[in-house]
Amino acid sequence: MAADDAIETTIGSFGKYQTWILMLITLGRYPVEFQLVNIVFIMPSVEFVCLDDGALNRTNYCPCANPKYDTNTIVSSVTTEWNLICDRTSLASLAQSIMQIGIIPGSVIFGYMSDRHGRKIASLLSLFCQVLAVAISAIVTEYWMFVVCRFVIGITVGGTIICTYVLIVELSGKSFRPYLVGLSEVSYVTGYMTLPIIAYFIRDWRTLQLVTSLPWLFVGFYYWLIPESPRWLISVGRKNEAIKILTYIAKKNKRPTNNIATIVDNVENEKPGSVIDLFKTSKIRMYTIISALVWMLCAHTYYGINQYIGNLQGNLYLNVFISAIFLIPGIVLVVIAALYFKRKKSIMASFTTVAVSLVIIAFIPGKSTTVDIAFAIIGQTGARSVFVQIYLHSCEIFPTVIRNSAMGFSSIFARIGGFVAPFVVNIGIKGVSVAIFCSLAVCAAILCCFLPETKGIVLKNTIQETEQCHARKKSDHAEKTADNTCI
Repeated sequence: MAADDAIETTIGSFGKYQTWILMLITLGRYPVEFQLVNIVFIMPSVEFVCLDDGALNRTNYCPCANPKYDTNTIVSSVTTEWNLICDRTSLASLAQSIMQIGIIPGSVIFGYMSDRHGRKIASLLSLFCQVLAVAISAIVTEYWMFVVCRFVIGITVGGTIICTYVLIVELSGKSFRPYLVGLSEVSYVTGYMTLPIIAYFIRDWRTLQLVTSLPWLFVGFYYWLIPESPRWLISVGRKNEAIKILTYIAKKNKRPTNNIATIVDNVENEKPGSVIDLFKTSKIRMYTIISALVWMLCAHTYYGINQYIGNLQGNLYLNVFISAIFLIPGIVLVVIAALYFKRKKSIMASFTTVAVSLVIIAFIPGKSTTVDIAFAIIGQTGARSVFVQIYLHSCEIFPTVIRNSAMGFSSIFARIGGFVAPFVVNIGIKGVSVAIFCSLAVCAAILCCFLPETKGIVLKNTIQETEQCHARKKSDHAEKTADNTCI
């Protein structure tokens, strides 16, 4: 692909049709977003009075075989139904973390499916299976069944997050990508804001799971509404199909269609790649390893702070709602950063914000709940902004034939970070937990120095393009002006 983006040339940077697809995907992703943040409502920390002989009705006394739970906040939860307290708290941590583990095979399976068989089938299958898995989790009768369901939910979450995001990026031109970092977050932020409101009125965890899943069965009809990625079709040599889709979209966007075939014929193509291709060439291999580590540290920090907020004193529903509200200015700042600043510097600045917030939390004396919550929210906002930015950065780093595989591989490491986070929070010593999250945020910022800058580039289709582009950029390093189509 030359300096001009073939997709942007034919269908525009982001017209009415892409807006329609973005709206469908945003709407369809709500069950996923609910599952990412509902842990504090379905598996909360609970207060109880121990009714055992000799316990003297003491609060939170362990061991305890006959607890009487405080149901003023949440009437029924996974924690209370299966008594995940005292010596069973490790089972609570497992239930919290198992979804993150499920995202690992989900990212690999759906990432491979997306690169081999197309973005459309991978996105739609993950969206629909997500709804079914959440609904089934609401009717299981045993703890182990619930854990299995959480694992399956994680598999579908892994596919949905990556595949739908890549599909939208590939339908867009390079000049619109900075706005996608904000628009792609609409479902998460609004879902995060809406969930505490829903949970406030529905305080039974089973009903909450059903209400946040079954209404979305309509995503099955997306098969007839969402197109395959023309960029993917071109990259794997299915150019005739790509021409038909591009022509259809161009007509919807009221753009000329006479030169589409010629433009598409000039684009390079390559066989679909796999995870193995991430390690065959030097630069792709380096980018893969560093990106995976950055994703892991980012997820560890974000999910750790998210659960830390849920464990703070005060009104649970209000704490979560306020933390969601404060994500909005963070997303606005991310869009501004994507438009006007370099990708790496923006990501490093966000990690630094997280680290500084955590340092302040560590030195807050006693139980200054209000100040604690304020800086935890600032840290959470910074961590979430990193998540948003590294998705775009990774999409721009890797070529189309392995883009989903690369995102899936990085997501594996992100889930490892997310899996460990609840255990770090449950250490129970505020200073230790915060110090771990802070130091890892600093490490992530340092690692970002070794990734390429991608602001303003045209997405590459092939591995060869990416490697050759790097070689040209290296040879021209002394020149003031570099080719902005290279990464």
